[in-house]
Amino acid sequence: MSTATVPATERERQLRGQTVVVIGGSSGIGLETARHAKAEGAEIVLTGRNPDRLQSAAAELGALSTAAFDAGDPDALEGFFAHLKAPIDHVMVTAGRAYYAALADMDFDDARRALAGHPLLILRVARHAAGRVRPGGTLLSMCGTGGQTGVSLAVSAAVNAALPALTANLALEIAPVRVNLIAAGFVDTGLSASLLGDGLQARRDQLRETLPIGRVVGPADVAALAVHIMSNTALTGATYNIDGGQQLVAAATAK
Repeated sequence: MSTATVPATERERQLRGQTVVVIGGSSGIGLETARHAKAEGAEIVLTGRNPDRLQSAAAELGALSTAAFDAGDPDALEGFFAHLKAPIDHVMVTAGRAYYAALADMDFDDARRALAGHPLLILRVARHAAGRVRPGGTLLSMCGTGGQTGVSLAVSAAVNAALPALTANLALEIAPVRVNLIAAGFVDTGLSASLLGDGLQARRDQLRETLPIGRVVGPADVAALAVHIMSNTALTGATYNIDGGQQLVAAATAK
């Protein structure tokens, strides 16, 4: 039996006539999700911090509109939603960056910003989106899988542990808007490259050898999951891991 994906041109597009806002959509997973959503018939609204990169992404996609601002700035975020033409159907938040540091090397100001920043961003977006997202639409955010099992770096692990609980509670509080979370392991993006530097290729090789899927997870994998969550109106309050089996390998190795 064939398992090939049917092209969007040969079936009903999953997001036809809908509007998807991607906060942090000028590169990486955010941009790839915007591409997938556009291919499924959605109109796209993009935001990002870098105006030049944002305009390039918008030109590629034929975006409905763009807004260049730092999502971590509460006033700028409020202004964006105040001027956003409602209603919309989905908001995906990929803005923000995890903080990775061992205790001995930790900058506590950076740690404080990381611990407060990502959860507060999701809360602020939820408040603004609640009155603008159509019933059955989605607020979708992201975190990492580190800290779900075993030991990880303290700050990133704490944030990753907090967001599933935040997601579940928001799913009740702002219903009928649906709230979901994607927890990703290693994804081969520009951000991963900047974090790993010269160690990037070794990490790719290690994952290809050890992951059950036999390859590295890419932005398109996460984007496909994001679009599925947007289109499946039975999904809310849940966390969806996408790591190619990375946690399974870690758990088996620890035994």
